[in-house]
Amino acid sequence: MSAIGDVDEANSMIGVAIAEIRAAALGTASAAFWLVSLLERIQNDLFDLGADLATPAAMPGEALRILPGQVERLESEIDSLNEQLAPLTSFILPGGSRAAAAMHVARAVVRRAERGASKAAQQLAISPDCLSYLNRLSDYLFVAARVLNQNDTGDVLWRPGATR
Repeated sequence: MSAIGDVDEANSMIGVAIAEIRAAALGTASAAFWLVSLLERIQNDLFDLGADLATPAAMPGEALRILPGQVERLESEIDSLNEQLAPLTSFILPGGSRAAAAMHVARAVVRRAERGASKAAQQLAISPDCLSYLNRLSDYLFVAARVLNQNDTGDVLWRPGATR
């Protein structure tokens, strides 16, 4: 199933974002460095999620599964991250700092993985918690990119019709 590869690709892009955060934080007290430990936990969750996708729910035995608590933790962290941000006044273009741009790429790949897993769920018994986790993760990465940009370049705002 292609969603497994998409999850792996998203995990790799999160790794790129982590490397960018660390590089930007060298020799500084970067306000975004705390995000690294949260992202590393998500990377571990994504390995769990890949194992879950690789073992459809209909297969007997003890399989590694994404649990509702992992989805709830993402939702709670999204709320915490959002508290640090000003409300949106415009759509955001993917970009800003290098770390935020990598986060936006990871978000787009997670959305592809979610589409692939949803399509597979039409034929296989895919855990609904997998689908929920992917859905919430794309939102998480969007908000994390905004946090990174707030601490660096600021959000890149869409200007409707500006290039006509």
